[in-house]
Amino acid sequence: MVDLTEMDALRSSLRGARATATAFDEVAGRISRTDAHSDVAEADLDELQRLSLANAIAAQALRGLVESMLKRRGKIEEPVADGSGGIEE
Repeated sequence: MVDLTEMDALRSSLRGARATATAFDEVAGRISRTDAHSDVAEADLDELQRLSLANAIAAQALRGLVESMLKRRGKIEEPVADGSGGIEE
């Protein structure tokens, strides 16, 4: 069994977030070259669907890890996991 450290998890989360950002750049370049009066290619829509899910997962993993690190250091009391986005009522 591999024992991951907090730093290993942080690096992995950052790699995932950066990889999806790079992939978005490639699709964005193709879409920016598409005529304004035409439709987005189906392959690009499929890629955007896949990437948006991968990006959401990577971002949420990174967010959760950072919040747990901040909580451990006493910077925040509870991680923002209730869907409030950290907004106080």
